[in-house]
Order: sequence, then C-alpha cells, then structure tokens
Amino acid sequence: MMHLNKMFSVSVLCVAMIGCASDGGTTDEAATTEVAAADSQTQAVPESPDVDVVTQEQVEVVANPLLDQTLVYFGYDRSEIRPEFKDVLNAHAQFLQANPNSNIVLEGHCDERGTVEYNLALGERRANTVKRYLIVQGVNPAQLESVSFGEERPVMLDSTDASWSKNRRAEIKYQDQ
Repeated sequence: MMHLNKMFSVSVLCVAMIGCASDGGTTDEAATTEVAAADSQTQAVPESPDVDVVTQEQVEVVANPLLDQTLVYFGYDRSEIRPEFKDVLNAHAQFLQANPNSNIVLEGHCDERGTVEYNLALGERRANTVKRYLIVQGVNPAQLESVSFGEERPVMLDSTDASWSKNRRAEIKYQDQ
C-alpha cells in the first residue's frame, strides 16, 4: 500500500512541478513527454527493504467478493462441507495465505434438535471440518481457532425447517490484530 501511495505522490508532484514550470509555450506533446519521463523514473526507483509492497495478487484477493460470505451451512446432522461452499472457503484460504498476520475463529453451530452435549460435539465437528479444509488449502494452522456453540446462538428462533437450516452453520470470524 505504501508503494502505491508513494507512486501516486510522486506522480502528483511531477504534474504540479510541470504545471508551475510551464512558461505558457509548452505544448501538450512536450508536457506528455515530461510526465512519461517522470513516471518511468519513479518506476525505476528500487524498493527499500522496510517498505511493505502490496502485490497485485494481494489486491485481487482483498477485492474478492467471496470474502464477504462468512457462513457455511450444513445438512441436518451433517458436518461435511457442501460443494457450493468450496469457492468461498478457497477465497478465505487465499486471503489468509496472502495475509499471514490475519487470524480467524471458526464457530460451529447447530439447530435446537438434539441434546446439548450432542449439539456441542456436532458444532465442534463442523468448525473442525472447515478448519481442516483451510489447512489442506495451505493456511497456517496457527491462524485458525475453532469453537463450538452448539445450539446456544441461533440466528433464527422459529422451530421450522427453514429456521433450522440457517442455524446449522459454521461462521468465519476474523480477529483484530
């Protein structure tokens, strides 16, 4: 990010200097040539080792709309990842690999059916399934924590199939550093 800010600042400074130095007789072609020369000089400046460089890959990962999806839903009494959530998990895996200082907590949840103990265990299996999937995709296990809330934190309070399906989930929660 600093690299992009530095390039932007240098470009603005060059344009301002060219505008101030203009005697009114400079043609558009000459001004364009001077700006192009200034841009090529700023690109040739070597990076110092202390500067954080944002790669194009990191920009693409951050801009991925799949990162906005932080819920993975499960079938009744199931802990297997459904195919429609693999792209979402792959996007989070890429983000975590590109940002090794980012950490997430994977929360496992269940619907209200079943005993408290059974639902805590099922929620743990769901969170751990997502955790294992991310690790297989190359995420550092130290970036991941899993916890089960069982049936204790429903998002839907109705006792209907539609509500229960929304409560059977794993949530991806990024932690502040």
